[in-house]
Amino acid sequence: MTAFDDEVRAIRRLSRQIRASAVTMLHHTRMGHAAADMSAADMLSVLYGGVLRGRHDDPDRDRFVLSKSHAAAALYSVLSTRGCLPADELLTLGQPNSRLCAAASTRTPGVEFNTGALGHGLPLAVGCAIAAKMDGSSRRVYVLTGDGELQEGSNWEAAMLASTKKLDNLLLMVDRNRFQKGASTEDISALEPLADKFRSFGWAVETVDGHDVAALLTMLRSAPLEPGRPTCVLAETIKGKGVSFMEQRLEWHSRRFTDEELELALAEICEGSDD
Repeated sequence: MTAFDDEVRAIRRLSRQIRASAVTMLHHTRMGHAAADMSAADMLSVLYGGVLRGRHDDPDRDRFVLSKSHAAAALYSVLSTRGCLPADELLTLGQPNSRLCAAASTRTPGVEFNTGALGHGLPLAVGCAIAAKMDGSSRRVYVLTGDGELQEGSNWEAAMLASTKKLDNLLLMVDRNRFQKGASTEDISALEPLADKFRSFGWAVETVDGHDVAALLTMLRSAPLEPGRPTCVLAETIKGKGVSFMEQRLEWHSRRFTDEELELALAEICEGSDD
């Protein structure tokens, strides 16, 4: 067993913890987008478990922007494991006077930007990356978008600018689960060939299994993929990953759990393996 193997096992445990916490939060508060939290959980666990440098209060820390803000429960869950907020506060999600808004909010320690409106996270991350270059800082900027929100034109304006400014300190992860509210992305407004589109905008692009923790960890640590170019990682994911009755089911974009469904979901999540 190598040190890398130990890291991967620890990150897989963190993924299960994020999933269990997120579904528990959403059942308790009767709100949220559980399937989006499930598809993003492994990317968040890799980022916070093995990639991001610096504590949330370190001014020269790496920055992370959650653009697919409807996965806020997963983000709050991982921030809790990193000491940004107490675990018992997670059950206040969306309640009056809570620091945990339904969409990611800077009221929560560790959240860098308010990103409730889809399509804004990448432009904000581009600004962060430009600022880091101007400061002569080694900090890196990571942003996670949903695939459906790439239908917003603001993303492509940001993509052009990132390439023009040679932002090789910027890494975009796309949660490519191919579903959005109501239908598949390709039925609503087709994104393919997505990799070719980003390459045509001057980005270095790779595709990875978004649930393969070892592959994600290796790829994110190897960034930038090409000096002088921003990096785009297309993470092929399964919406609702980890809970069989949620996986790739459109109705789970924003459906609420019954008590019985929560029990089944937690049982499946806890049965997951570290290997």
